[in-house]
Amino acid sequence: MTANKAQIAKQFIAFLPHAKALGMEIVEIGDGSAEITMPYADHLVGDPKTGVIHGGAVSALMDTCGGAAVMSHPDAPAGTATIDLRIDYMRGATPGQAITAKAHVYHITRTVAFVRATACDEDTDRPVASATGAFTVEGR
Repeated sequence: MTANKAQIAKQFIAFLPHAKALGMEIVEIGDGSAEITMPYADHLVGDPKTGVIHGGAVSALMDTCGGAAVMSHPDAPAGTATIDLRIDYMRGATPGQAITAKAHVYHITRTVAFVRATACDEDTDRPVASATGAFTVEGR
């Protein structure tokens, strides 16, 4: 992947108001893969009794990471939008720990990119959630 394409994807993610509000940061991006982390924050807690981050924040993280993976794919020359995203929540994230999503494009057609993703806290052997999605491929 060219440095220019990676920079464009990073700028796009930085421009998203929800990504900024959730504190998302790109860890790695390139050739159809992305890794984005979201720090633990009190304003993201869904249940004050448990301190677990709200599923909506995890969903936004996984969706954003999937889109970043598509934007970094060599065969996806422009922007993208989510067509469909299925998320399976497997457990609550550990309070106080950041959540990191990793996504990769496993198949791409002329108009659609298919993505798989996982979200983990520090226990990377037990994902918090997994996702599969379809994203538009624009400008091809």
